[in-house]
Amino acid sequence: MSTHNQTARLAGFLYLLLIVSGIFSLMVVPSKLMAWDSAAQTFDNITNSLLLFKLGIVGGIFTFLSFLALALVLYKLLSPVNKTYAGIMLVLVLVSIPISFVNMLHKFSVLTLLGRPEYLSNLDTIQLQNEMMLHLEYYYNGIQLSEIFWGLWLLPFGYLVYKSGFLPKLLGTFLMVGCFGYLIDFLGEFLYPFYSKTAFSDFVSIPGTIGEFGICLWLLIMGTTKINWPKKSNS
Repeated sequence: MSTHNQTARLAGFLYLLLIVSGIFSLMVVPSKLMAWDSAAQTFDNITNSLLLFKLGIVGGIFTFLSFLALALVLYKLLSPVNKTYAGIMLVLVLVSIPISFVNMLHKFSVLTLLGRPEYLSNLDTIQLQNEMMLHLEYYYNGIQLSEIFWGLWLLPFGYLVYKSGFLPKLLGTFLMVGCFGYLIDFLGEFLYPFYSKTAFSDFVSIPGTIGEFGICLWLLIMGTTKINWPKKSNS
């Protein structure tokens, strides 16, 4: 197996880890614990399933570390296609990582509120629930901010895939379109309170989902086997 093919397979494996851990921490755990219209219900869910909440934090940390490792491996794989665009892709990911880790502190603050006897004794139940929900709101506001970079990095990544000559152009197109899907989602959530309840909010994320799942599976299963590696590209 060639070095390029090994790098591609590693990128696919890291992408799969990123997707699985991201789905667990950003979708599965919140669906079990969060009730945004009821602070009391959310408080009870978290206190009764504290291990699941902690596993969600671990999953989030694993997601961000996988994202960092993926970007570094993809830079190695795709920089021969166009070093400038590969560098932009890497920088966008590197900017998002500290934002994501700092944002995770809000979940640790929830653990502090629930685990320190002095808070439990000095705050009444409603105050404690409201303080917890405030930190969770801060956390999900931070996730929305991170989505900007989760979208932006797909534009140079998709371009590199499209121009590579050893990865499918169609997947590169889906990735580039997916960039704008993330940005539209951010603006919609930020500017329009009922955006998430519209059919458009589901539709706009489809190209990015196809592109990311598709390139993950392609890299993992196909690698670069049977595809000619480009010697040089200045485009």
